[in-house]
Amino acid sequence: MKIRIGHLSTFYHTAILLMAQGNADARIGAEIEWKLMGTGPAIMKAFQQNELDLAYIGLPPAIIGMSKGINIICVAGGHMEGTVLAGGPQAAGFPEISDLGIILRQFRGLAIGVPGTGSIHDVILRDCIERHGLREQIKVINFPWADLVTEAMVRREVAAAVGTPALAIAINRFAGGKILYPPSRLWPNNPSYGIVAELGFLQKERETIERFLELHEEATALIRQEPQKAARLIADFVNVVDAKFVLDTLAVSPRYCAGLTTDYIASTMKFVPVLRKLGYIQQDIDEDRVFSRELIDAVHPGKDHYNDGIAGS
Repeated sequence: MKIRIGHLSTFYHTAILLMAQGNADARIGAEIEWKLMGTGPAIMKAFQQNELDLAYIGLPPAIIGMSKGINIICVAGGHMEGTVLAGGPQAAGFPEISDLGIILRQFRGLAIGVPGTGSIHDVILRDCIERHGLREQIKVINFPWADLVTEAMVRREVAAAVGTPALAIAINRFAGGKILYPPSRLWPNNPSYGIVAELGFLQKERETIERFLELHEEATALIRQEPQKAARLIADFVNVVDAKFVLDTLAVSPRYCAGLTTDYIASTMKFVPVLRKLGYIQQDIDEDRVFSRELIDAVHPGKDHYNDGIAGS
């Protein structure tokens, strides 16, 4: 059989590690067709068109998809706090300034770049701007691929950027920029990404998905316990950045685990009223519609590892 898995180019998602290791197909007993997508909303469109069975995705775009009747559910976690605010070398930020409102006000009359409309990064940015009364004063520019946000920073088309830790490291390396507000403060415990499954596929192929989740958890453990090895595997596979770039990315927000914890779920559900306020969904959605914990609780019982950090950091 074949499993169609949607993924992003994000280095710390276990999809990249599983592809780099090259034995995932044999271990789960199925052919994996990996499908690279630009953003979470693009993954939702692929589910809507019946092109995917599983996917790696931030939970806000998944909730938006669920609210539109797309038959998916989250079956595992992966990473917490993967959204970062970064800016140029002259921009003011944390820890010198702890107030996010003050940090954001320096961009009045300017633009902040962020991945696609409805992505977790877009939702967090727009919520922050809204809460600090800056909606009419800061322009948000959405890009279909995260890499384009870095290019916009280099060309000074945007004054700051919100996106993944990899985006922040790229801005540091290629635009001389820096992190202005750390991911742990921007939206605590936010569901950076999880694994979602198409409901029909989940009903038919529970054992196959469970075997995949076993590999997923093993890969998060490799990131935590042997980050240098994981960074080398990822860098060699993607062949566009070096291992130090990947290691720096992993260290920005070192909260990796496959579990669906109380904090992960509670933080996810806090997005629901925000998505309604922003007009991305029209009605509330229940926790039981968003999450199915049965498989991951079987694969990963006991204490989670989100707070373990990564070795050597």
